[in-house]
Amino acid sequence: MAIDRAEAARIAALARLELPESELDRVASQLSQVLEFVARLDELELGGLEPTAFAPPQAALRADEPDGRTLEPGAATAGAPEAEFGYFIVPPVVENLEP
Repeated sequence: MAIDRAEAARIAALARLELPESELDRVASQLSQVLEFVARLDELELGGLEPTAFAPPQAALRADEPDGRTLEPGAATAGAPEAEFGYFIVPPVVENLEP
């Protein structure tokens, strides 16, 4: 399935992305490539295979050990629209919730 400029613009609007007109052709091409890849995956014969046959169920996918890297609160919130005392300030989702 090929994505054209108009469909790319519609998808961007649904995702609330602002794409300049000059980028629509490139984005449409990239989205078409993704859809072609997924279509190829659909052609694979996977009928008799277990979903996790390649990974043992009890095996950890990664070592759960800290590597020593940290991020200071000031650096973490540097790009936030609003922050105070190292915390992100977000609008409330539910207001005046009374049982």
